[in-house]
Amino acid sequence: MQLGRDFLRALNQIIRDRGLSTELIASSLEIALASAYKAYKKSQGESQETETEVKVDFEAGNVSVCELRTVVKAVKSEETEITLAGAKSLGFIKAAVGDVIRIEKNPEDFGRIAAQTARQVIIQRLKDAERQIIYEEFSDKVGEMMTGVVFKSENDQVLIRLNERTEAILPREERIGGEKYAPGDRMKFFVLDVRQTTRGPRIVVSRTHPGLLRKLLELEIPEILDGIIEIKNIVREGGARAKVALVTLDANVDPVGACVGSAGGRIKAISRELSGEKIDVIVWSNDPLVYIRNALSPAKVAKVEPVLDQERAVQVYVYPDQLSLAIGRSGQNVRLSARLTGWKIDIDPIEADRMPTLSDIFHDFVGEKTE
Repeated sequence: MQLGRDFLRALNQIIRDRGLSTELIASSLEIALASAYKAYKKSQGESQETETEVKVDFEAGNVSVCELRTVVKAVKSEETEITLAGAKSLGFIKAAVGDVIRIEKNPEDFGRIAAQTARQVIIQRLKDAERQIIYEEFSDKVGEMMTGVVFKSENDQVLIRLNERTEAILPREERIGGEKYAPGDRMKFFVLDVRQTTRGPRIVVSRTHPGLLRKLLELEIPEILDGIIEIKNIVREGGARAKVALVTLDANVDPVGACVGSAGGRIKAISRELSGEKIDVIVWSNDPLVYIRNALSPAKVAKVEPVLDQERAVQVYVYPDQLSLAIGRSGQNVRLSARLTGWKIDIDPIEADRMPTLSDIFHDFVGEKTE
């Protein structure tokens, strides 16, 4: 039985273009045709108990449909068995009892059903294969940065096109507050999650994840990519403010200066990509009191004291003119500093009329030396 040379030629072309396995398509088609043949027999009022075998030859464009019979001495089921004499009468001269013979069938109306079934199987297999290819391609990209184009932004749904055949979702909680997502806008995104679903791969991207800022820093600052400067931690409030703690592995390299760049060029480029997000670059220290002092930048800290009856808590003192800067708008600076360092930070103004003590001078001196 022929599926049609034009159909087979087109099918082979699709298999080559999409990189699909011929064996996979053939086996799927054979299973589907075997099922279709049983349905055909039912429509003709015939028994469906017969075991059926279908073979597809893509090169010749042939489909063979065979009913299987076991050669027996005495037939108990005509649908599954045949006598030795009956087998030889059908041309199976060398048949012996116990053999399974294949009786080829070529129903007149089954060719049309076979072609229709083949089309349906191929379409479904193409969808399944493309979904699997996309999943395998992007499951390895979780934690990476990609450039995408906004192609749908309506009814609180924002979809991003990552390539010609792949879309991603940008959930509300992963969007930068106040940022506009107009169709056609090209942006960078952090691949947050890729999972397989019944409707295909679900790819979730983010504009607020700290990983996006990390990747942008690696892209813009060679010293980070080369490992000369190490990022110890990043915290963000997307689109508003971020803090990055750095340490240098080369005493001759200033980590803050390298990241800020000449006239602030490097950090400004990253800030523009993140809708003007303000980025504080600070020096990490293994001394938590120094680290906390640095984290509160750009505020100048007068003193940092551990709270003895609380775990990982400090009391920070600043001069009155630095208080609002240390706390930040709506508490943002101190909140991010606490997240960056992992310490609870309380800030109080130091008395303006109090003369600095030897302890104050000592703390300031140690802080400056360590920085």
